[in-house]
Amino acid sequence: MKDAVDSRVIVTPLPDDWVDEFLLSGPDEQVCLRLDGPVDRAALRGLVDEQRVRLADAGLTKGGTVALRLPPSLTYVATLLAAWRLGAQVSLLDHRLTQHEVDRALDRVAAQFVVEPVEVTGNRMRGYSDVIATVTARPTGRPAATPHALVQFSSGSTGASKVIARTAADLVGELDRYARLAEFPHRGDRVVLLASVVHVLGLVGGLLNGLHAGVQLVFPQRLTATGILAAVAEGDAPTTILGVPFHAELLATVEDPPALPQLVRMIVAGELVRPSVPPAFTARYGVPLGTMYGMTELGVIATDLSGTHWPSVAPAHGMDVRVAAGELRIRMPASPYLGLSDPTRFADGWLRTKDAAAHDEETGLVTILGRLDSQISIGGLKVDLTEVERTIAALPEVTEAVVVHDGEIEAYLALTDKSTVDTVEAAIARELAAFKRPRRIHVLAALPRTATGKIVRDSAALRAAAPHHP
Repeated sequence: MKDAVDSRVIVTPLPDDWVDEFLLSGPDEQVCLRLDGPVDRAALRGLVDEQRVRLADAGLTKGGTVALRLPPSLTYVATLLAAWRLGAQVSLLDHRLTQHEVDRALDRVAAQFVVEPVEVTGNRMRGYSDVIATVTARPTGRPAATPHALVQFSSGSTGASKVIARTAADLVGELDRYARLAEFPHRGDRVVLLASVVHVLGLVGGLLNGLHAGVQLVFPQRLTATGILAAVAEGDAPTTILGVPFHAELLATVEDPPALPQLVRMIVAGELVRPSVPPAFTARYGVPLGTMYGMTELGVIATDLSGTHWPSVAPAHGMDVRVAAGELRIRMPASPYLGLSDPTRFADGWLRTKDAAAHDEETGLVTILGRLDSQISIGGLKVDLTEVERTIAALPEVTEAVVVHDGEIEAYLALTDKSTVDTVEAAIARELAAFKRPRRIHVLAALPRTATGKIVRDSAALRAAAPHHP
């Protein structure tokens, strides 16, 4: 496999054979994926060739558009790579979306074809499925109007999803950033992948980086704490767990985990990590809980893989960042958005992340403070909802928390078995000034999450999930 192009200098499209050069090349016998059993590169190339013929027979050509609505599976991997080998633009739809959500997404991207399962085996707690898929033409679909290879949707945790597009050069540039991270998995290592391969962390940081770097990607047979640890224990090579903070919290609750000498670290991204989680995870497993900050628009932006800078992160290679008016902004050559979008998200070559941040000019470290819109005024007094949420989430009575402002400060919580609203309110009163305290507390069995595992922060969705909301 050849080295990736320097992420700072990609200005022209990659050659048509970029999938072969950057993702599929390598020794035939090298195991690159492990699901029910090992899959070597020769077998993967054969599966990609089969799917390429199926897509071409259906009518997909260079410059065409196809949407994949498939669960994590060999079929998903092979179909994605096959579509790219044909030169098509691929839109990824999470297989857990409802048909109504899928129809809306397909209308937005105008895909000419959609690949969907006709048969899926494997329960929902399994990390992968066995899939038989079909290719269906869409009469209203259109060829690609842009040179982008990949179209994704933002998580939708704070509202409507945005349509985000990236070129093949963008993806290879991100692979170069990963290659320059000394503590990220490299050739000969293993990654136990918990993050969805439809979304940017699991797709690029997991699947594409694994194929490019020669890292064996392991899909657990069960996405439970026991199943995840069993997947780690199956191999002797240095192993990293890659997921979201929810997975770290799950593993940190294991009372007596087995010895795992091959476990090097766990890396999480997607949302802020609760302060209690890194020390709890390290106490359980004796390895660091690394964190990454990224966005669907760019992929990985900054990291702290050793846990030494937490809660700060260091910008990855080629990332030009600045903080203006309290907001983190990142230089980009062009807008990543397709169709109508908020024009304030990208201006004058800078992506506005909508994340509040602090930037240490001396060390270069960035500290993500929460969403910019979490800064509100109550009776003329400034309140940071992220501070309120972190304080409440750190209470021993609380297992999950999200705080929003919907006319007044409201908290949506999941509690430990023996906790009550009265005990939580008393604890909050000890920790927060009166003007910062939630005026309403809603207790749920579990907070709603997006398909990527992020806690939903949209007020309307939270109200709908809360029992007996007035």
